[in-house]
Amino acid sequence: MKKLIQTITNTSLEGKLIHIALFVFRILLSVELITAHGLKKLGVGVTEAEKVPNPLHLPEAFNSLFADAANLVFPVFVIFGFFTRIAVLPILAVTLTGYFILHWNDALLIKDTPFMYSLCYLFLLFVGPGKYSVDNYLRKV
Repeated sequence: MKKLIQTITNTSLEGKLIHIALFVFRILLSVELITAHGLKKLGVGVTEAEKVPNPLHLPEAFNSLFADAANLVFPVFVIFGFFTRIAVLPILAVTLTGYFILHWNDALLIKDTPFMYSLCYLFLLFVGPGKYSVDNYLRKV
């Protein structure tokens, strides 16, 4: 019984399980971002392609390209764990802009989505992709 309690309350971030959890977490998170937000911007799965908001009043072509890349291209980098901490930055730029600028005055049920994506990608920025990643392989070479 004591061994079971020690296992349940273990706070160590060492071992194989944390790396498997990071692997699964970054894949599922990024696949969700691509399917729920990225594909809509291309018109996949919806009747009309979603227009990308431009709250910072950037040039329209740049804004659209940046948002599309942050929702479609950079999550693929995160899935593979390839330059993960750099790939997370444009995603965070879009999600944090969505939270702090676009949805700041909206109801909690609306602004919780960019908040949760921001929180998850900030976590990956700080802890990295884990052992099962291209980054780990490149670090060893």
